[in-house]
Amino acid sequence: MTIKYEWRGDFDNASLNALHADGFGPPVAETDWRARLERHSLGWVCAWEDGSLIGFVNVAWDGGVHAFILDTVVTQHFRSRGVGAALVATAAKEARAAKCEWLHVDFEEHLRSFYFDACGFKETTAGLIAL
Repeated sequence: MTIKYEWRGDFDNASLNALHADGFGPPVAETDWRARLERHSLGWVCAWEDGSLIGFVNVAWDGGVHAFILDTVVTQHFRSRGVGAALVATAAKEARAAKCEWLHVDFEEHLRSFYFDACGFKETTAGLIAL
């Protein structure tokens, strides 16, 4: 298994929509990811294995020193092999290279161990308003 991690990797919307459906549950959407990412993101990381998109993470930002991890997803077949942690590590490296000082993430409780233990995030106080 040779996995390639690519910052601002070239992907097609159909592949990313299929990956999201595999990772987050159906149905397969028809999101124009390319337009969304170009408009709102510092960058993104694609994980490839034999030319197939097997993982993805979006790095949104505020245009300054804060970057935000969104949409971390790994196809079910490649989970628990370190792919997600490698995606986040690549995202952190590239955000640091872009002069960001902070990398934020929020997540559901069942992902706590992944983000704190596997990825190295630290617990902090934060707030949220459901809209």
